[in-house]
Amino acid sequence: MKILVLALSGIGDALMFSPSIRLMKQTFPEMEIDLLVMFKSAGEIYRNNPLINKLIIFDFINEGFLNSIRFVFSIRKKYDATINVYPSNRKEYNIINFLIGAKKKAAVKYKRKNLSGFGFLNNITIDEDDTIHNVQTNILLCEKLLDKKFKDEPALEIILTKADMDYAESYFKSKNINPNDMVIGFHPGCATLKNHIKRRWEPEKFAELGRKLIENKNAKILIFGGPEELELKEYISKLIASENIFVIDTLTIIQSAAIMKRCNVFVTNDSSQMHIAAAFGLKTVTIIGPTNKNYIYPWKTDHQIVSLNLDCSPCFFYSPKPLICHRTDVKFKCIKELTIDMVFEAVKNYL
Repeated sequence: MKILVLALSGIGDALMFSPSIRLMKQTFPEMEIDLLVMFKSAGEIYRNNPLINKLIIFDFINEGFLNSIRFVFSIRKKYDATINVYPSNRKEYNIINFLIGAKKKAAVKYKRKNLSGFGFLNNITIDEDDTIHNVQTNILLCEKLLDKKFKDEPALEIILTKADMDYAESYFKSKNINPNDMVIGFHPGCATLKNHIKRRWEPEKFAELGRKLIENKNAKILIFGGPEELELKEYISKLIASENIFVIDTLTIIQSAAIMKRCNVFVTNDSSQMHIAAAFGLKTVTIIGPTNKNYIYPWKTDHQIVSLNLDCSPCFFYSPKPLICHRTDVKFKCIKELTIDMVFEAVKNYL
């Protein structure tokens, strides 16, 4: 059987499908699994994964309509089954899944906007369940496709090479970060599409948290994020104004991940970097505002979630609609009123 996995929606969503790939390959060793991603960084996390037969990267957004159609038809009818990873609730993803032309087209049937998202184009579906993790939903989808019950729920998986680890080791030597130092990672960013920037804890609070950890624990603070978040990272670094603060700016996400693996604790918004931390089994403190925690908590790793647990939360579910707050007192209160002390106490529990 030859399967194409469509992980078009981003890094974290692609990574949360890695347990399903392991289960399918372990259960059916002769199965061929190709992976199609839209973002180079999403493909980077699978670069060294031996369970993937072929990694395909195609930038549908920048290639435009005609090139995208040509590409889709170049792989049409070459697969027995295709899978749209969860979540991917957009009509474009379902149209691509349909046009590839596999006999079996697997995807989740969403509770919200499934019809307008063209979910009817898929013929192997399971119902969305707001009470379980995205990893579990992906596993259930693969079970439905393959008519096979799996016995395990594996961890997320990123494989680093010796070259990756040597790169990280060289970085720490250049910054005089020693094996006995307390190293804490920050990710102050997250996705910005559909108003998701409102899920971010304020950078000024990250800066104050960093100062407290340096003053109280002599911690070394590493600030992570993609190239588009460089200005944000440097802003927080300037606010902290300490020789113990380091902005991580690498050429690839896998180099950044190799450095992240050294962190004793990782403090993060709901983001792809949180899932990378979980893949390495890092102790993780996650700052959650409007997101459904059941979907995205750090999978298979020791973690604490800092949240106000307001009655109106969660208000963010998977649909094409932008994130909107309907409160009349404080907009996005769930994230704005999360205090520095709340996060500091969570981090201290791991120190």
